[in-house]
Amino acid sequence: MAKISWLISKLDSNHSPTSDAPITFARGEVFGWNASGRTVTYAPDAPHAPAFLLHELGHALLGHADYSDDIHLLALERAAWDKAILLAPEYDVAITDELIEESLDTYRDWLHSRSLCPHCNATGVQTGPLHYQCLACHHAWRVNEARTCALRRYETKKRP
Repeated sequence: MAKISWLISKLDSNHSPTSDAPITFARGEVFGWNASGRTVTYAPDAPHAPAFLLHELGHALLGHADYSDDIHLLALERAAWDKAILLAPEYDVAITDELIEESLDTYRDWLHSRSLCPHCNATGVQTGPLHYQCLACHHAWRVNEARTCALRRYETKKRP
């Protein structure tokens, strides 16, 4: 807890409200970046909290606000980790390749689950925001956001 308190204090002074693009740090249940509120939320007691805090700060510093499709989200996550790696020495935070890959695997698994056809279980492709179509049976479905809740897939078009 002492390490995260020190880190928050240091980050807060480096990204204070007097800067051109102030970033607020708020204690919460999960780590996250809210672009509209320019707020990094952090869970101080979580494992690897300093690394995840720098990851979320990476999103902030890179100006991440939204993503156009699911695969773009994975690219944003990778970029935020790359930024966190660059920040880590300045704040004496250890970030391992294993931690990064474990974190990215959660997104990869999420993307894979969304792309599975609810009719035949083959892999589909994203055709629009929250919409997919199966390459095997041509079934179409939409998904919910499901980043922090259970994945749901809803039929939008019966297969031919």
